[in-house]
Amino acid sequence: MGVYEELQRRGLIAQTTDEEQIKELVNSGKAVFYIGFDPTADSLHVGHFMALCLMKRLQMAGNKPIALLGGGTGMIGDPTGKTDMRKMLTKEDIQHNCDCFKKQMSRFIDFSDDKALMVNNADWLLDLNYVDLLREVGACFSVNRMLTAECYKQRMERGLSFLEFNYMIMQSYDFYSLYQRYGCSLQFGGDDQWSNMLGGTELIRRKLGKDAHAMTINLLLNSEGKKMGKTEKGAVWLDPEKTSPFDFFQYWRNVGDSDVIKCLKMLTFVPIEEIEAMEKWEGSQLNKAKEILAFELTKLVHGEEEAEKALEGARALFSSKQDTDNMPSTQISTADLTDGSIGLIDLLFLVKLAPSKAEARRLIQQGGISVDDEKITDVKAVISSGAFEKGHIVIKKGKKVFHKITLS
Repeated sequence: MGVYEELQRRGLIAQTTDEEQIKELVNSGKAVFYIGFDPTADSLHVGHFMALCLMKRLQMAGNKPIALLGGGTGMIGDPTGKTDMRKMLTKEDIQHNCDCFKKQMSRFIDFSDDKALMVNNADWLLDLNYVDLLREVGACFSVNRMLTAECYKQRMERGLSFLEFNYMIMQSYDFYSLYQRYGCSLQFGGDDQWSNMLGGTELIRRKLGKDAHAMTINLLLNSEGKKMGKTEKGAVWLDPEKTSPFDFFQYWRNVGDSDVIKCLKMLTFVPIEEIEAMEKWEGSQLNKAKEILAFELTKLVHGEEEAEKALEGARALFSSKQDTDNMPSTQISTADLTDGSIGLIDLLFLVKLAPSKAEARRLIQQGGISVDDEKITDVKAVISSGAFEKGHIVIKKGKKVFHKITLS
């Protein structure tokens, strides 16, 4: 079975152009392909995970990935899926985010010995002359056709800025530049990027001739990925400072029964035959499948040692509630107390179990907070220094989030 057929078997491919050529390139390990990442935060998140796993899978088959950082497009912002215009980032913020992305991507992709490239579209977009761009690229795009694209239609009622309207042209120019600079003839993206991707293919063929070997493959990256990685706390980040390995493990351990096999197929490197055998599993067996999913993904992102710790911690926590060694924890100091105590609302906010004090109040009122297995519903509740006599307290938020707090 070739790698292309495995992608199909894992349910990754939604639609393609030039399928036979793509299949031949990918299966022979000769494809030079790119996936773009706009640096809108200082960490990648689970929404990027499918793209990273795909790049790793194809590189293992001999193909050459290009990770394109959107230092240029990040200054505009993709309107796809947005109800309002994205917050404008400074050049310094974008560069910082790009630096963070590079470090995280290296856990998935081998950039040594020219096996993969990491490039930044700021290198060609920021130096473009506006009039030259209009003449060279703008003439290749029909406004009427652009307005039929789903990424624009979703925003027309609320208002689409001219700045955002240019995003399709910028992304198309990326493919054109990568094709000329690095021989990149293949672009991958989610189904919500399809119009932008077709624009790039069309631009290459109009500029360089219909025989230009530019192809587009569309994979369910963004649409599926965006369904993942969202919790009541926000995104699930790949940065351990934002989402601890334990919380990362727990997120995947708690995916829905209907999603676990799909996630195993799309995101892990467990042999497809083993996963297909799991499709017959029911009841408690699905919990075993979820544990495999959580372990494999935590190992991929944080390493095997952290995955083992998370697995042991999760098993101990939910069996006896006694072992807290591998539980996410925060140390506070006596300076955080007032007259030897701290309000529970203040404590939840301090250890980042709630993004605001208003949210902390809501959690308490709705019965979502327990301290050392005692549910607390009084928003005026305080935690005194005496509560730490055994060395720590454990706060439980909802049914699945546990946090150990120590006092120094």
